[in-house]
Amino acid sequence: QVQLVESGGGLVQAGGSLRLSCAASGSIFSINPLGWYRQVPGKQRELVARIFSGSSPTYADSVKGRFTMARDNAKNTAYLQMNSLKPGDTAVYYCKESLGSRMYWGQGTQVTVAS
Repeated sequence: QVQLVESGGGLVQAGGSLRLSCAASGSIFSINPLGWYRQVPGKQRELVARIFSGSSPTYADSVKGRFTMARDNAKNTAYLQMNSLKPGDTAVYYCKESLGSRMYWGQGTQVTVAS
């Protein structure tokens, strides 16, 4: 059973930083595509960053230059370093792991950026 657990969200002032973590279990973490998504009420979940095995991460235009995604295969953990946060980054952040046609999501972690 694949399980993903996000952590690291919270309240931060605009311009501040947070680092989100996504701890995975039950899968061959090192070879599966991973993604960070975010969602605000009333809107669709949107892709923030993703990484494929052996490739560099790619980012949504809205976060390029501010967010950095990384994975530590030895710890089965993915990270999202978020710098220069803006109120528009306020959302619930989710990580997703893909196994073939199946997708697994964590429970999400709330990020709130105050102006």
